[in-house]
Amino acid sequence: MLALALLLAGGAATGCGGRATTHHKPGTSHEQASGSVGTLLTATDATGHRLREVPAQGAPEVQLTVRPDSEDGWNLQLAVKNYRFTPDSTGGAALPGAGHAHLELDGRKLARLYGPWFHLPAAQVPEGAHTLTVRLYADDHTAWAVSGKPVEGTAQLTATAAVPGGPDGHTHGGSPSPAPTSDPAPTSAPAPEQADRTVTITVRDGKVSPAPARTELRRGERVALRVTSDRADTLHVHGYDKELALPAGQEATLILTADRTGLFEVETHESNLVLTQLLVR
Repeated sequence: MLALALLLAGGAATGCGGRATTHHKPGTSHEQASGSVGTLLTATDATGHRLREVPAQGAPEVQLTVRPDSEDGWNLQLAVKNYRFTPDSTGGAALPGAGHAHLELDGRKLARLYGPWFHLPAAQVPEGAHTLTVRLYADDHTAWAVSGKPVEGTAQLTATAAVPGGPDGHTHGGSPSPAPTSDPAPTSAPAPEQADRTVTITVRDGKVSPAPARTELRRGERVALRVTSDRADTLHVHGYDKELALPAGQEATLILTADRTGLFEVETHESNLVLTQLLVR
């Protein structure tokens, strides 16, 4: 009986392909899937994520170091203590000393980080002095906190003006003007007609239409996610680590090949909404 219970517990933690799955049900928030680690506070960080208070002794810690890259931009190193990055379980319940990080430039979110190193291109940093912040989060997207303050690290960065004739039109560690917003996002994919399946989703006033449900796919199929949000946000596909910027009021499309079996959630970062679940067999 004990062996059977262990097998069942193990099966609940992984998907059909042996990968960790998330614990959300369609239409639920991160906090509703939250674990019992620490104390979930009503207070939030600057981006609206609730704080998860833990004792100072043994709490996660992070320090941020910024080094110019010899080719372009900067290389960022996150030195963490009492903490590990767990990209495979992002979206699940909070586990002690585990999760991911957010990178912010002057309070504006740039990326979600799943490891200790990150390359920041010069094109993403306007000329001038800036403050970079990395903040540690649990798998359920609550922010780890000590004494009511988020666990984070900061570093200063100064981007210099572009030098005509320099490599790629800028100096090493310098910064040209940010790329036009009309450029396709790095994580976007080919046009929807190249996909086997198309899922069209609208987000308005915090509600998802049609109501979140499961999208069943065969392994190897290509699915196009066409999303229109009434506010600027970021789409994220758990398990595949695919992201797509969602401009306010504009349709954005992400195409991915379902080459991993299991149950994977598609959600928004800022509004914490589950858009659909991809069930790949």
